[in-house]
Order: sequence, then C-alpha cells, then structure tokens
Amino acid sequence: MSIKFRLIAMNFLQFFIWGSWLITIGAYWFQNKQWSGSEFGAIFSTIGIASIFMPAITGIISDRFVNAEKLYGSLHLLAGAVLFCIPLVNNPSTFFWVILLNMICYMPTLSLSITVAYTALRNSGKDVIKDYPPIRIWGTIGFIVALWVVSLTHNETSPNQFYIASAASFLLGLYSFTLPKCPPLLSRTEGKSLVDVLGLNAFSLFKEARIAVFFIFSMLLGAALQLTNAYGDTFLHDFNNVPEYQNLIAVRYPAIIMSISQISETLFILAIPFFLKKFGIKNVMLFSMLAWVLRFGLFAFANPDERLWMIILSCIIYGMAFDFFNISGSLFVETQTDAKIRGSAQGLFMMMVNGFGALFGSFTSGVLIERFFTLPDGSKEWTAIWITFAAYALVLAIIFPFVFKYKHNAALKSAIANA
Repeated sequence: MSIKFRLIAMNFLQFFIWGSWLITIGAYWFQNKQWSGSEFGAIFSTIGIASIFMPAITGIISDRFVNAEKLYGSLHLLAGAVLFCIPLVNNPSTFFWVILLNMICYMPTLSLSITVAYTALRNSGKDVIKDYPPIRIWGTIGFIVALWVVSLTHNETSPNQFYIASAASFLLGLYSFTLPKCPPLLSRTEGKSLVDVLGLNAFSLFKEARIAVFFIFSMLLGAALQLTNAYGDTFLHDFNNVPEYQNLIAVRYPAIIMSISQISETLFILAIPFFLKKFGIKNVMLFSMLAWVLRFGLFAFANPDERLWMIILSCIIYGMAFDFFNISGSLFVETQTDAKIRGSAQGLFMMMVNGFGALFGSFTSGVLIERFFTLPDGSKEWTAIWITFAAYALVLAIIFPFVFKYKHNAALKSAIANA
C-alpha cells in the first residue's frame, strides 16, 4: 500500500471524527439539552483551553521521547473512550469537563498528524509542498462525509453523533500504530539549558519579528474560525422559528448546507501551490482575512429562501478563508524552522490558532452575543452579530500588510517552484 494512500486514510478519519459533532453540537446543546447560551460559549472554549498547552506538550514529547505515530494513536484511543461517555452526561458543568478531556486528547492530534505526514513524505522521498495538499484534501472529505452521515440519519440533535465519532476515533487509534515510524530527532538530554532539555526551543521563534507577527495573527484568525464553527449551524437552525422558512431544505438539513464549506476547502487546498507561487505567502494570508470579511458579511444579510445564494456563497468563500491561512501557515512553519524542533513548532502554531485564538473567540463572542445581541425572548439578532464579526476580520485585513514584514524565503520559493 502506497504511503500516500496510508496518509489519506489517516487524514480522512482524523477529520471524520471532528465533523461528526463539531458543527452540530450547538443544535444538540440548544434543542436536545436546552441549556443556556453562556454555558455553550464555555463548552466551545474547551477547544482553546486544550490547544493552549497540549499541542506544544505533545510536540515536545514527539521531538524527544516517543514516536509521533504511537503518541498519535494512543491519544485517539483515549479520545474515543471519552466521546463514548459524552451522551451519558446530563449536567452542563459536567459536560464542560468531559468535553475538555476529549479536547485534551484530540487537539494535539491535529499537529501530530501533520508531523507524521511530513515525516513520512520526506522519508519516502516525496515533496511536502507538492504532495501534502492533495493528501490533506481527504481530511476535508472526511469532515464532509461525517456531516452528511449525521444529517441524513437525523442525528444533528441526537447523542448518536458522539457514538459515531467514538467509533471512528477507536478505528484511527488502532490504525495509527501501522503508520510509518516517526522517531524523535532529539536526544532526551540534548542541549545545555533547561529550555533545551524540555524541548521548549520553539518558543524562541518569537524572537524573530516576522514569525512573532505570524503567530499573533494566527491567534486572531483562530478566533474567526471559532466564530463560524460555534454559530454557523445554530444560525441556520434558528430559521426554524420563522414559519415561512420551516420546511426549506437549508433549515431541515443545515449540516448539509454547511458542508459546502468543506467541499470548498477541497478546491482551495489544491489551489494553494498556485496562489503561493503567484502571489507569495503574505498575500495569500491577506486573501484569507478578506475572505473572512465576506464569509461573515454574506451571512449577515442571508436567509434560507430568496437569499439562499448568500449562504451558499459564504460557504464557498469559507474554503479560501480557512485553507489560505491554516494550510499555508503550516507550510510556512515547516520551511521557517529547524528540523529538530518542527514538531514543537507545529504544536505552537496549533496552540495559537486553536488555543489562544479559539479561547479568545469563544469567550468574547459569548459575552458580546449574550449582552448585546440577545433579545428578551432569547432570540438572537443574527444580522448585527455577523456584521460585528465581519468588521473584526476587516480590521485584521487592514493592519496585517503593514506589520507583517516578509518576503519569500528562499527555501519556500524553491519548494513552491518545484510544486
């Protein structure tokens, strides 16, 4: 079996797990459990809390102590066990801690999957810049398939979504132990300082201005990603409260409509080498920020009837918004860091996007929506919410070109030229 096919299977299952519940947990929370919105904001913050420390810690472990593929598989087995227990929880406070435990196991596997894939491709003589994006597409396809499975089986508000995710997590956990070996590249005691011994070298990257700016904007865009994950599906479900919209396809199957976002991802992943070669990584990142402006702006004035096209176009634009920073960002980290700390560096990138960014996005949006955009009857002013999010992304897009002082790195130029 080819290395590409093996990594495709890994990526498919990696994101199938997340797609089984990430977009639909809001519907499960509000319609099945009927718990409060402020508590839901706390639930989504678990992604950020776990991502602040776990990807960095597992990056250190994979750089120094344990094969990345073994650590990756062990975490998925643990996550599968936790996912299986989630439907048994009937208290919002307990739900928070169980979801947090799941996130502690799952979030570091995002960066570990990149480490495993990049290492396996390099060791087999493949070109990471050229060969990884088509492999990563299958992760997005896995996410789409999971959304369709959950939606078509009418499990968007059902606890069954967590059982589906649990089964996939167990399967991937076992499969991971068959992946190519990715041993640590650093000895356990290499280096003279405590920072070296603990493998915290990646944090020294903040000394370089352009990389520090890159990580700061990674955090700020991570907040934007959190907003669309937390509220996109809930936004469509709320149209069910409007009689003239109740029987429309977008309201009956919102997860399928939202899956257009992931379908779009597959196309934009393939386009990344072209855009990097044509415009450079700085402009590609700027395109991502402008895409977030359009993503939120279109949602602000959309409805599932005559303005359904706005929802669909917003979902298409999501592919550019997500891929152009996240995938390009991981390639940027790969070409800007020493091979010995790449696991830690990828963990640091994920920490900024899914950790501090997600935490900032979930807490801030939860407070803003609860205080300023929730009416006495509990309904939400979605137009004002999405306009506020769009304004946030626009501010980032205006500032970024002036503070990110970067020209194509020679290694990245060469890699893209050969793609």
